[in-house]
Amino acid sequence: MSLKSKLKNMNVVTFATFVFYATVGIVCFAILAVVDFSLIHVGIIGILSLIAAYGLFRNRVWVFWVVIALFFIATTFSGYTLYHALGENLLLDIIAIIYLVLTWIFTAYTVARRGTLEA
Repeated sequence: MSLKSKLKNMNVVTFATFVFYATVGIVCFAILAVVDFSLIHVGIIGILSLIAAYGLFRNRVWVFWVVIALFFIATTFSGYTLYHALGENLLLDIIAIIYLVLTWIFTAYTVARRGTLEA
């Protein structure tokens, strides 16, 4: 199946979920390259996000477990960031809250459509 037909047949919310995880993966690698290579946790989030985006694009059943792992990692990462940086940098606070909420929303969507994923 070609890329164009795959994107044409993809559900809008599934496409939004795919774009979210792909964007998070790319942004994490950009942060890793620009800020500091010692931020291993950001690299792990980036790798898992790109794997989740690929799994969602290919409609694989194993993506459920990657998204669940990312849910716990992202919640911990965002909570830690908010706890230690709350009030110091408003932009960082807003981005962490948006990332946390979108992670919860897209995880709930992926869990809800678990039965429609192909093996």
